[in-house]
Amino acid sequence: MKDTLVSEYRKLVTTRTWWVLLIVMVGYMAFLGTMMAFAFTFDGGSQVSTGGGATPVVDPRDIAVAVYSLPASLGYALPLLVGVLAVTAEFRHRTLTPTLLAQPDRNRFVAGKLIASIPMGLLYGVLGTLATVAAGATVFAFTDADAFLGDAQMWGVIARTVLSLTIWCVLGVGLGFALPNQVVAIIVVLAFTQFVEPIARLVLNLNDATAGISRFMPGAAGEAISGGSFYSASGLGNLLSPAAGALVLVGYALVLALLGRLTTLRRDIT
Repeated sequence: MKDTLVSEYRKLVTTRTWWVLLIVMVGYMAFLGTMMAFAFTFDGGSQVSTGGGATPVVDPRDIAVAVYSLPASLGYALPLLVGVLAVTAEFRHRTLTPTLLAQPDRNRFVAGKLIASIPMGLLYGVLGTLATVAAGATVFAFTDADAFLGDAQMWGVIARTVLSLTIWCVLGVGLGFALPNQVVAIIVVLAFTQFVEPIARLVLNLNDATAGISRFMPGAAGEAISGGSFYSASGLGNLLSPAAGALVLVGYALVLALLGRLTTLRRDIT
C-alpha cells in the first residue's frame, strides 16, 4: 500500500495543473475575502438606518465567520476539480493501463487515490483559507471592524474550513471514478457547483417542508463543516452541525468512489 500511495501522490505533484489551480485558488479567495468584507462593513454596509439611527442587522462576529468561511461556500470547486483531474487524467492520457499493471488490486488502487488526495486537499485548504482570512482581516482593520482573530472559536471556524476543502478534494477523486470522461466531469462540476446546487438550495428554502432537504446537499454539508457560511448569514437556510456535515460530505465521497469501482473499474481497461 505504501508504494501505491507514493505513486499516486507523485502523479499529483509532477504536473503543472495542481499549482496553476492553487495560484488561481489563492488569488480568487483573496479577492472574494476583500470584496465580501468591504460589502459587509465599509460605510455601514452591515447596518440599516432607522428612525433612531443606524442599527446593526448582522452580528459583527457572524460577518467575520461569513467572510472567513468563504472558501467552504464559494471556493470549493477548485480542490474538487483537482481531485477529479487526478483520476480522469489517467483515462484521458491512457496511463491507467500501466498503473493497473503495477497495482492490479483495484480496491487498493481506489483507496490509494482517495488517501493520496488528502495532502493536496489540505494544501488547498490551508492556503485558500489563509488568503481569505488575511484579505478579510485587512479590510476589517481598514474599516475599524473587529476581525475576531483573538477568538479561539473563530480559529476553530478557520480550521474546519480547511477540513472542508480537504474533504472536497477527496470527493473529487470519487467523482472522477464515477465520471471518468474528463470533459464531462469538468462540465458537471462547474454546472453543479455554480448553478444547479445554489438554485436548488434557494428553491428548497422557499418552502418549510423542503428546507431541511437543502442541508444535506454537498455544498451545504461542506459549509456546515466550517460552522457558518455566506449563504446562512444571508438567511438562506440553516446548516447541519459540523460533525454531521463532515459525515455527509465524506459519505458522498465514498459513495461516488464505490459507484466508480462497481462501474468504471469493473470493466476491462485497455
